[in-house]
Amino acid sequence: LPQRLLWASTGTKNPDYSDVLYIDSLIGPETVNTVPPATLDAFRDHGTAAVTLTEGTAKARAQLEQLEAQGIDLTAITDKIEKDGVDAFCDAFDTLLDSLHEKRQALA
Repeated sequence: LPQRLLWASTGTKNPDYSDVLYIDSLIGPETVNTVPPATLDAFRDHGTAAVTLTEGTAKARAQLEQLEAQGIDLTAITDKIEKDGVDAFCDAFDTLLDSLHEKRQALA
């Protein structure tokens, strides 16, 4: 099976943004989006179900080229963001495992 693009935990953290910003903006074919229950409820109430992920790609590519032309190293930036994200998930998983170990010890 082909791998699908996964958007994880796409609730909006900034209250200045629409509560369905990331759902409305990331709808595309063969994608999966995991959302917090409150965000899903908000989308059901006032979200827009339309393929949006592929809109504006030419403009986005041009903007990325402009950033690179200004000497901004997008590869370094995305590598750091990816590493920070993986580290955060690993830390959360380690905390979960520690909690389970403590609970198991308490019940033994």
